[in-house]
Amino acid sequence: QVRLVESGGGLVRAGGSLRVSCAASGRPFSSDAMGWFRQGPGKERAFVAAISRSGGRTLYRDSVKGRFTISRDNTNNTMFLQMNSLKPEDTAVYYCAAKSNPYSSESYYIQTIDYDYWGQGTQVTVSS
Repeated sequence: QVRLVESGGGLVRAGGSLRVSCAASGRPFSSDAMGWFRQGPGKERAFVAAISRSGGRTLYRDSVKGRFTISRDNTNNTMFLQMNSLKPEDTAVYYCAAKSNPYSSESYYIQTIDYDYWGQGTQVTVSS
């Protein structure tokens, strides 16, 4: 059974930092491309960042470039999202997702429909 479990969310003031984690089990983590998405109040789930299965390629939505960093530890089956200089508009539930059988070791994906497995989400709230 595939499980993705996010952790590390919380309440932080604007300008602060948080690191959210995604622990994967039930399938070979290093075989999957991974991604982070978020869903704010009254909004659709949106792409935040993606990483290839090798970890060699990453992609970010424009609004988080230079502030967020996606990474993965294939030895420990965990993915991370380091979030710095947080803004109130970053407030959302953050979800990790896994894409099985990516096209190549350097492929990444930005659409929700591309992903096969999802975590339950972790709340990140940024106060002004």
